[in-house]
Amino acid sequence: MRKIVLMMSVSLDGFMEGPDRDIGWHVVDDELHSHFNEVLAAMGGFLDGRVTHQLMEDYWPTADADPASSGPEAEFAGIWRDMPKIVFSRTLERADWNTTIMREVEPGAIAALKALPGGDLCLGGADLAATFMRLDLVDEYRIYVHPVILGRGRRLFPDSETRTALRPAGTREFGNGVVLLRYERAGAAPAG
Repeated sequence: MRKIVLMMSVSLDGFMEGPDRDIGWHVVDDELHSHFNEVLAAMGGFLDGRVTHQLMEDYWPTADADPASSGPEAEFAGIWRDMPKIVFSRTLERADWNTTIMREVEPGAIAALKALPGGDLCLGGADLAATFMRLDLVDEYRIYVHPVILGRGRRLFPDSETRTALRPAGTREFGNGVVLLRYERAGAAPAG
């Protein structure tokens, strides 16, 4: 069965966005971007909220035509275009680039998506991630901790009354100082 994998970059103090949605502090060099490409190319689809989807849609469809794009950026443009995408939105009327619109996060519909053949599903977007966490639908967390303390902004993990037990699934340090922390549900079978 496929997993729902939340991949998110955070500051050392746990913010995924700085004030005014600033993500300019992300340290993404060719090594890290190549890692993202390798991981994301094996996924079965992207699950994004409307804001994240529209940000991606504004840049990635033609990023490989930009002479200023690095090799990994150009490679990701093709991955993004070809990957099936589900955007969760109550307001979006249409979406291009191999995208399906779902209006609500229904646990039964998510279970059906997980039961389909193919790679894991990559979850992105602040509000969508919070909804999936609240509904206990995240199977794996891949948290990329960037070497910066922001002091304020939007936290990845909203306040919650629920405790979720996790099991370490691996770490990796990148040359730019970013550290990947992987955790799975405590009851899930270890990744192979």
